[in-house]
Amino acid sequence: MINQAKNNFEKQAGPLSSHRLTTLQANLGRLCNLNCNHCHLSASPDSTEVMPWSIMEEIIKVIDNTMINTVDITGGAPELNPNLKRFIDGLHRPELNIMLRSNLVALEEPERAGLAEYLKEKNVKIVASLPCYMEINVNKQRGDETFTKSIVALKKLNSMGYGKDEGPELDLVYNPGGPFLPGSQEELETIYHRELKLQHEIIFNRLLVLTNMPIGRFKEMLSDGGQLNEYLALLQSTYNQATLADLMCRSQISVGWDGIIYDCDFNLALGCPADVEKAHITCFDEEKLINRTIVTGNHCFGCTAGAGSSCSGSLEAGA
Repeated sequence: MINQAKNNFEKQAGPLSSHRLTTLQANLGRLCNLNCNHCHLSASPDSTEVMPWSIMEEIIKVIDNTMINTVDITGGAPELNPNLKRFIDGLHRPELNIMLRSNLVALEEPERAGLAEYLKEKNVKIVASLPCYMEINVNKQRGDETFTKSIVALKKLNSMGYGKDEGPELDLVYNPGGPFLPGSQEELETIYHRELKLQHEIIFNRLLVLTNMPIGRFKEMLSDGGQLNEYLALLQSTYNQATLADLMCRSQISVGWDGIIYDCDFNLALGCPADVEKAHITCFDEEKLINRTIVTGNHCFGCTAGAGSSCSGSLEAGA
């Protein structure tokens, strides 16, 4: 839980409030086929939290009755949820943007045969995590052979039209390999395009640069290495007031596998629901959510450090 008594972020940034609601992020569970060392959810193959169909139905009802235009499906590895296709079928309509956050490796598992083709058929945008364009760095963060499997998955997606002008969007996600801020999103995207094309004949649309959050497994790693306080100090010292207007929590909500509503997936990981009465998808109140006060904590410096960080990448243009 967030300790408001020690909330230095609010002292510096002041209280934050929502000002619109355009995106619903659905976290389908902590179940994952990987144990990535930067995971804020500490997702793993041993996790048992999986969103049931009953909660998915409630989300579909909300989408049917609001002006929300984007559903962002995440996890864990959302591909492992047995009701994923049924969920997307229920959401699917021309005016709604549906995106799936994938670790790529999950798409290559035999149990997921045909899933990529299904996603293409439904025009689902894929936001794929590839924390580096170099094999040694990816395997260090995600485990042996994950880079090779990721490349195989990306080549398959390209062959189906993903990342091409006529196909669905394919974005990649970069995470730093340690306790430091990411570099320029613009510069890293140029390098990713060049290296992936040159080395693997892979193309994609955009690179999204994310800052590692000092929570979950990444926090544990920092603590074990005696680097937590140093990293927290780095985030706070590079606080950027200009990022506040476009923070993702101000225009979206995150719905957990149990239906509880949060301001963002990071607050979900910390078990701190949105500051509204009955913060649950079965009691969805669009007006109250649009006008709610955002629950903040010191981890929020992770989204406001440097060029800023959100589910859609850096918050400062050209950064």
